[in-house]
Amino acid sequence: MAQTPATPGRPAAKVNRLGLARDAYRGGKTTLCAGCGHNAISERIIDAFYEMGVDPYRVAKFSGIGCSSKSPAYFLGLSHGFNAVHGRMPAVATGAALANHQLMIVGVSGDGDTASIGMGQFVHLMRRNLPMIYIIEDNGVYGLTKGQFSATADKGSRLKNGVVNELPAIDMCAMAIELGASFVARAFSGDKSQLTTILKAAVSHRGTVLLDIISPCVTFNDHEGSTKSYDYVKEHEEKLGDLGFVPYFEDIVVDYAPGTTREVTLHDGSRLLLSKLPEDYSPARKADALRVLAKARARGEVLTGILFVDPTLDDFISLMNLVDEPLATLPESRVRPGREVLQQIMEEYK
Repeated sequence: MAQTPATPGRPAAKVNRLGLARDAYRGGKTTLCAGCGHNAISERIIDAFYEMGVDPYRVAKFSGIGCSSKSPAYFLGLSHGFNAVHGRMPAVATGAALANHQLMIVGVSGDGDTASIGMGQFVHLMRRNLPMIYIIEDNGVYGLTKGQFSATADKGSRLKNGVVNELPAIDMCAMAIELGASFVARAFSGDKSQLTTILKAAVSHRGTVLLDIISPCVTFNDHEGSTKSYDYVKEHEEKLGDLGFVPYFEDIVVDYAPGTTREVTLHDGSRLLLSKLPEDYSPARKADALRVLAKARARGEVLTGILFVDPTLDDFISLMNLVDEPLATLPESRVRPGREVLQQIMEEYK
């Protein structure tokens, strides 16, 4: 990191490779509860985007409805932003990505916004492998409406008023892997190092990144009997392996014994290093990821880490054969076929 010239009486601020200080990646002051896991996630996004030197003017943020969907206001204040209606964030984000595929798309949703009212939109976004970072801030309850269970609440978990959840949880990571997302990970908002590393890798990936972050609700779901509380996750977190990340703009030689680390080269040339994985585990095999998720669930553990990554899968923009220029910048003569084109199509159906 470089430093900006110091002003009299003030130390010089560190800047990243774009010459921007960390403050350029901040947003407004949070109005969420003190101790909310969502605030920690916002801080990690600020860290990762600053350290990766992402141009905030080239980022577009999207969200739905809920506590989680307020959080994009608290990071990347210089970026574009749109707060969609409940569960409809994926459709709005897809439209923006198609209109300007040079933007980095970041979506923030909650477990209620995604796994209930937005499930239909979530399913189709995952199968398209749209270039986008999709973050679920997962606390297992509807925090904005007094803490009712959401669809990701574990069977047997208990609310503060004693009500026990009798329904099985939907595993959003397992769904995303099965449906076609090319980068799927689970993290804990209280694990600063792991979450920052995953976010940096997500920035370097081209395709759908589904990041399910366990983010305790300190008001409605942080008590004994909850499986989404700080204490429960700290006691039951099981890391899939150790993570390392080398951005493409840093030439770092990594020395490790053959066979002990799996290296995945991401789209921009950055390297993801996965070590201490189970011997029979490959992060590029869907079956392996689904197997370890099922085993962890059966043991009552919260499995964190990068579960699946395949940088070779075609993304939605490539599949659509879009032109290099953003569609939003093209003149009408190039995006609206003339009468003769319509006539030609009609003739083909005669």
